[in-house]
Amino acid sequence: MSAATVRGHVARYPTVALVLQGGGALGAYQCGVYERLHEADIAPNWFAGISIGAINAAILAGNAPEDRIAQLQAFWDTVTEPAGPMSLPALAIRSAVAGLPEDPMLLSWARGMSAMGALLQGQRGFFETRPVSPFLLPADGSDAATSFYDTTPLRDTLLRHVDFDRINRDHSVRLTVGATSVTRGNFRYFDSAREPLRVEHILASGALPPAFPAVEIDGEPYWDGGIVSNTPLEYILDCRPHEDTLVFQVDLWSARGQAPQSMLDVLERMKDIRFSSRTRHGTRMVEMAQTLRTALNDLIDHLPDRTLPTHLVDTLAPYLDDRVFNVMHLIYQTKPHEQQSKDYAFGRIPLREHWSSGRRDMDRTLAHPQWFELPDRSVGMATHDVHRTRMGN
Repeated sequence: MSAATVRGHVARYPTVALVLQGGGALGAYQCGVYERLHEADIAPNWFAGISIGAINAAILAGNAPEDRIAQLQAFWDTVTEPAGPMSLPALAIRSAVAGLPEDPMLLSWARGMSAMGALLQGQRGFFETRPVSPFLLPADGSDAATSFYDTTPLRDTLLRHVDFDRINRDHSVRLTVGATSVTRGNFRYFDSAREPLRVEHILASGALPPAFPAVEIDGEPYWDGGIVSNTPLEYILDCRPHEDTLVFQVDLWSARGQAPQSMLDVLERMKDIRFSSRTRHGTRMVEMAQTLRTALNDLIDHLPDRTLPTHLVDTLAPYLDDRVFNVMHLIYQTKPHEQQSKDYAFGRIPLREHWSSGRRDMDRTLAHPQWFELPDRSVGMATHDVHRTRMGN
């Protein structure tokens, strides 16, 4: 009954958006969230992402609904294998660990090995170490002189798993990714509703320096969008025409965490707070904008004949809708055995754990059908977070 009720509520929203944050190897959590949505027969018509979120979003938008899970799985099965000669040892270690009882110390060790393999060798179909350190090369602005890894393998992998022709011709599904201009420092969204998207746009969104080289788009170099903003929620709010919108905002960094006990813990908490604070700021700005909209409409209702002064009509026109905005916030919860390297521990064991966590959190969210109802138009926005609900705040 609850599944049918949720679908009934979702059907009332013209826009259903899946918003995917950056976070490297943690991106498998987003796959679990989408897989559970797919099983519940909930189909987003707008995919938006930054960095690894842009990669997942492109795979989803660039495939038919019935093929999306298989393509996500194929991509992650590829990139969670080490590149180069580390592949066979990694397979042997994984087989041995799989046969042992689950233990936090063992899981922590396995993740550490995955992270070390990524640093030393790269990941198959994703990035490879360069033969010469950029510190030893001339300062000529080349990719080799300005990054530690070569992302050419990722280009080929994306082209295998993403149909960009489909993205650009299927106007029933929208894709938006964000990147940062290297030379101007400005953040820019690339939106399939406004321009054709290519593999370069996805590569640029995930070109995190100094690990990865900048990607040129129309003569301008771009870096990872997460340098400026790690979630596209504000962009979705600002886009027009304004419609009632349901958003599944999937974040990979949690603001909540324990006080550090070691320097490695300090580094981990720094990452969590840095990236989650941007998301909290974006969510807060959305809430403020919606509050302003509803207050402005209420104010106009009290004016004589509901008529604005002529000189304010054009200025206030973008804010005079009564659209409602409903956000389902799903935030990955760091496990006790994870370390500051969790975003580059690309291993099969972390993959399974992250994917399963996404499924569980989405399942818990779907267990609250009332959350999916259209928010009160006098309020304008609702935000729901299953972890805050479980903790009672």
